[in-house]
Amino acid sequence: QVQLVESGGGLVQAGGSLRLSCTASRSILSNSVMDWYRQAPGKQRELVASITIGGRTNYEDSVKGRFLISRDNAKNTAYLQMNSLKPEDTAVYYCWGDHMGWGQGTQVTVSS
Repeated sequence: QVQLVESGGGLVQAGGSLRLSCTASRSILSNSVMDWYRQAPGKQRELVASITIGGRTNYEDSVKGRFLISRDNAKNTAYLQMNSLKPEDTAVYYCWGDHMGWGQGTQVTVSS
């Protein structure tokens, strides 16, 4: 199982931006769809963004137009650029790919 490490979270005011990174422990990220999920306390984990091997992206409606998922296969890394953040974006954010284990996630907290 490939290990994933998420980073880049933090505390930000509403309207601010963060860029999350997800790095795989092996150079197989290029062969997988990459997803970003988030989970707020007491809530189910939800898919917020996906990017295919070919670079096609898809977003959950609530983040569409604000978030951008990308990937750099040479760096075994996926990214989630988050702009115009809202308090309801507060959650632990996780990345995932085929045959990859969940990482520890990175906390994003958006204050009013």
